[in-house]
Amino acid sequence: MDAIQTVFVQEAREQLAAVEEGALRLEQGERDAETINAIFRAAHTIKGAAGSAELPGIERFTHSLENLFDRLRNGEVAVSADLVGVMLRGCDHIGALLDGVEAGNPEPDAALAAAGAAICEAADRIAAGEAPGEAAADPEVGSEPAAGRCESGPEGRAVANDCWHVSVRFGRDMLKNGMEPHSFLRYLEGQGEIVRLTTILDAIPAAEEMDPETCYLGFELDLRGHTTKEAIEDVFRFCRDECTLFILPPRSSTVSYVTAIQELPEETMRLGEILVRAGTLTAEELEHGLAAQAAQAGRGEAAEPIGEILVQAGVVQPEVVVAAAEKQKQVSERKAHEARFIRVQADKLDQLIDLVGELVIAGASATLLAQRSGHTQLVESTSILGRLVENIRDSALQLRMVQIGETFSRFNRVVRDTARELGKEIELAITGAETELDKSVVEKLGDPLMHLVRNAIDHGIEPAADRVARGKPAAGTVRLNAFHDSGGIVIQVGDDGGGLSRERIHAKAVEKGIIEPGATLGEREVIDLIFAPGFSTVAEVTNLSGRGVGMDVVRRNVQSLRGAIDVATKEGEGTTFTIRLPLTLAIIDGFLVGVARSSYVIPLDMVVECVEMPGGTGGRNYINLRGEVLPVVRLREQFEVEGSRPARENVVVVRCNGAKAGIVVDVLQGECQTVIKPLGAMFRNLRGIAGSTILGTGEVSLILDVQALVSIAAADEGHALEEIMKVA
Repeated sequence: MDAIQTVFVQEAREQLAAVEEGALRLEQGERDAETINAIFRAAHTIKGAAGSAELPGIERFTHSLENLFDRLRNGEVAVSADLVGVMLRGCDHIGALLDGVEAGNPEPDAALAAAGAAICEAADRIAAGEAPGEAAADPEVGSEPAAGRCESGPEGRAVANDCWHVSVRFGRDMLKNGMEPHSFLRYLEGQGEIVRLTTILDAIPAAEEMDPETCYLGFELDLRGHTTKEAIEDVFRFCRDECTLFILPPRSSTVSYVTAIQELPEETMRLGEILVRAGTLTAEELEHGLAAQAAQAGRGEAAEPIGEILVQAGVVQPEVVVAAAEKQKQVSERKAHEARFIRVQADKLDQLIDLVGELVIAGASATLLAQRSGHTQLVESTSILGRLVENIRDSALQLRMVQIGETFSRFNRVVRDTARELGKEIELAITGAETELDKSVVEKLGDPLMHLVRNAIDHGIEPAADRVARGKPAAGTVRLNAFHDSGGIVIQVGDDGGGLSRERIHAKAVEKGIIEPGATLGEREVIDLIFAPGFSTVAEVTNLSGRGVGMDVVRRNVQSLRGAIDVATKEGEGTTFTIRLPLTLAIIDGFLVGVARSSYVIPLDMVVECVEMPGGTGGRNYINLRGEVLPVVRLREQFEVEGSRPARENVVVVRCNGAKAGIVVDVLQGECQTVIKPLGAMFRNLRGIAGSTILGTGEVSLILDVQALVSIAAADEGHALEEIMKVA
């Protein structure tokens, strides 16, 4: 049962996300039937699965919500802010119940139970307030039938709008076997009210041929009441083999039967089993239909489909059979689709990636030894092996790739609730949800994105009155965007709010002692002050912000993923935070370079070209690259590598965040597959190094942090230009 409950929690959270997403779409104005049906189906699935997992608390609560969703689906309740609020509160409560199951507490405590009861009560009030015509639509047993309520159907068989129609022909030996037809009618009145009864006398022979011990009677009657087809059939159970019985449900129930079929669990069932499970067919009716089908086959005839036989027998409506066949097809297709997927534990996947990394290192070693041996056939074999290892690497890494849309969709609720708390009108626009990146990156992005989104809502978007006064729409927009760029992924969080005030940021930094009062900073340096620990421009501390905790954490978290964050802002128009990340944290294609006896790896997707270092540059930190000023950083000087400078140096031109720079090295050693190994804690403050790797020779090589080196080169160039201006 523990294993079953673990699987239930995982699947219930997926269904819960569907309910929450549907509720937010309803609030945004969508009223299509598919959205409402999806909400109901998700809640129905959670309820059914909770019963199977022996979690009655979740089952009871979800059943209460399901009743409200059912009224919404049937048009008895209108979409309103109160309705959406109860739906979202219900989602939160189910989430809390699932947390309890994971913690080993399947039953809620008193406080949680009380909160659930309050939500159920609110749901009941909404349902009652929005369905005033319910009593008229479902009259009590014993009231007079409305005119025109029942009408004649085909072949003289009555079909009622809100009545069960029962057609019974008693067997001729009923009386001889001690059973009285009238007694069955009295028992039938216990199931409801007989609103119309017609005695069928067409089987009675001429008087001289009548046998007083033989039953010739039949009845056509309409029954109004809250009952089931099986319960009506049970009334005639003692004489079931001695009579011919047909039971047709109310016409209004046909839609209910179709809906019940659609909401059945996604299990593989035969058509007859679906009809029985939905309540539109009894087990005995199915047995009679199967017997008729077997009889056709026994006579050598082509057996008709069971659905057609049941329709011809008059025990089920054609549209219900069509719905059951469609359900059977959907389940079959879904099972076939699910058969293509399996659940794999994350630690097993991580172990696979580690093994692939070791395979890459071993393959590089084998390739190097083959090249040194000069054996042509061995070189060709290792070349083929290298391609296969590369394909395995790419396939293994693809296993961990997930779409970022799931992470983005969580912020619909955050934006809604936070905007309401602040009294603002804010819309969330999501683009690039299909963009894929490493699952481990996605998991670590949640907190940074949460900070950025909440800051955009709190600091970025102005109150509606201020926006209107500035000629903007009253409703602000927070944008989430993701796309691939240069072998990495770019995630943007933007808003159309008031932007960042440089003067205010500078003044606040001076006030908090982050910079000296007379310090002169460039435009970019001023904006970067928002990432300083303890920095905040908010005058009043709230439960959302103002304590200076957040943006520095965002930068640290992004940098821990070997990424970078940039800010673009325009006062009065808005701000956009751009996060650039590598696609994977494990294995990359690299470009190997050397300085003296040390070797370094540059991520290959950032390399633009390689050129020879021009002569006559002296100690300048820039070169002329085809008429373009290119800032450069010398690894020999940056890392204080000992050894004499060679006569010929090379420049590796790299691009990062739209900026170009050159990395000066001694030798170019070519491409390589690189398995990233993290550095120890003592090296975490080493600027310009992102990690380490093991080469095919067994030597350790450092992986360069191109983002940091480009920043260093740009800063050195800026200082050099300032010196030139001073001299001029």
